[in-house]
Amino acid sequence: MNEPTNIQFKLLSAAETYAVRHPVLRNGLPESSCAFDRDDMPTTIHLGAIVGGKLVGVLSLLPNETAVQLRGMAVLETYQGKGIGKRMLQKAEELVHDRGMPSIWMNARLIAIPFYKACGYQQTGTKFVLPYGGEHYKMIKS
Repeated sequence: MNEPTNIQFKLLSAAETYAVRHPVLRNGLPESSCAFDRDDMPTTIHLGAIVGGKLVGVLSLLPNETAVQLRGMAVLETYQGKGIGKRMLQKAEELVHDRGMPSIWMNARLIAIPFYKACGYQQTGTKFVLPYGGEHYKMIKS
């Protein structure tokens, strides 16, 4: 499949993200492991990428007073490497910018660090381990 040109973006509920979060980020675990702290806060934004009517990518944005945390970014395996994640991240950055927030940060899995670096994020701090995702680094973009 070539890079899709017809990607649509839609705001989702937390539960709607599970269709992509579960197979990509929590495969082999119960679906309940897809629930994140602050998922249901009124300020949290859940964004979906839709191709051909199918939800293929998701991410969540959790604002606080000074920055926005990106969590749960995932693209279904058969759609990875097609530019969907990059376009979804650009859309998320627009949403953050439109709300006047100065930066986005995330805890990035080791496998995702090259992707985030290519999108302009900087790795900070030392490597740490999270229960479901293994080794991570914090990354930030202002």
